[in-house]
Amino acid sequence: MGSTWGNRIKISVFGESHGPAIGVVIDGLPSGVSIDEAGIIKEMQRRAPGSQAGSTPRKEADLPTVLSGIYNGKTTGTPLAMEILNTNTHSSDYDGFTVTPRPGHADYTAEVKYHGFQDVSGGGHFSGRLTAPLCVAGGICRQFLSEQGIRIQARIAAIGDICDEGEMIGSVEEKEFPTVS
Repeated sequence: MGSTWGNRIKISVFGESHGPAIGVVIDGLPSGVSIDEAGIIKEMQRRAPGSQAGSTPRKEADLPTVLSGIYNGKTTGTPLAMEILNTNTHSSDYDGFTVTPRPGHADYTAEVKYHGFQDVSGGGHFSGRLTAPLCVAGGICRQFLSEQGIRIQARIAAIGDICDEGEMIGSVEEKEFPTVS
């Protein structure tokens, strides 16, 4: 699994599920972009573990801390780094998975890619926990695009012969599972 995406704006995630912290570095944002930390927290609350049916019961505060790249609410133009502490870890729960990978998880893929040197606790770098820094990055990029007058929406218009006749009018962002129709 690559941990860096993008060309003009590069997004890198770091950390493991049961390590001390996870985080994101965003490189390529211009200086002077307004960053509303409350808006980032709102994005984080949408993905908060245990808040939706089918999500993990693991509870984490998921409060990102700015390490660099923001000063007085504006980007500085240098790499923006944010960290999220891991506070609810029970690594011993994963001791048995050093030999037998879990079905439906990326344990085997990590074994092949990292030749046994990966952290298996909680899925390590392959954990769903790593979606948290991606949400931080998405929230920051959404704010940057909004300043440019850009809003992005997407929908599935059809699957096979089944068509969605709904239109993308109004905000779907407040819904737990944003759908048009």
